[in-house]
Amino acid sequence: MQRMVKWMAALACVGFMNLAMAETAPDELVKKTAEDVLSVVKQDKDIKAGNQSKIFALAEEKILPNFNFDRVSRLVLGKAWTKATPEQKSAFQDEFRSLLLRTYATALSKYSNQTIEYKPFRAQPGETDVKVKTQILQPGGQPVAVDYSLEKGSDSWKVYDITIEGVSLVTNYRGQFSNEIRQNGLDGLIQKLAAKNQESTK
Repeated sequence: MQRMVKWMAALACVGFMNLAMAETAPDELVKKTAEDVLSVVKQDKDIKAGNQSKIFALAEEKILPNFNFDRVSRLVLGKAWTKATPEQKSAFQDEFRSLLLRTYATALSKYSNQTIEYKPFRAQPGETDVKVKTQILQPGGQPVAVDYSLEKGSDSWKVYDITIEGVSLVTNYRGQFSNEIRQNGLDGLIQKLAAKNQESTK
């Protein structure tokens, strides 16, 4: 439970927007887009009051489009991804995307005056896989280290992992999903995710 609180506290302060601007340095993109999302959260009375439709819309618009879901899916499923049929891959990505949407929407709803400290960004010229390091500063609480892993495609930067206090989003989900796949197969995992996503809409 404590780990989830830290995940939520950290994720409440971050968002990504316009990462397709490949000419802009990754750290500047993270900074600008996080500030854009925080500005909306701070000013929108409905979001501050817990309006779920607006919170989901904000996460849908500014966060999820900037993840490389193909790479994230391959990483979290591991060998199961290579063995999956095209239909299974598509179904998994749909449900996993909905899971992430719910996670970030919940995080945004828990925002409470956290601020972001950006660490010096270090990358070699021409690198296409980089890490942007930040800290979430919480009133009355310990700072939470949050690192963003991004890769550059043909014309854009995309996020493929977030590491919070040393715990990788990819590693966290891979552990959960591998256990479910061992017990019930990939179809069982997809069905479980679908059931959870459906339950959250009631």
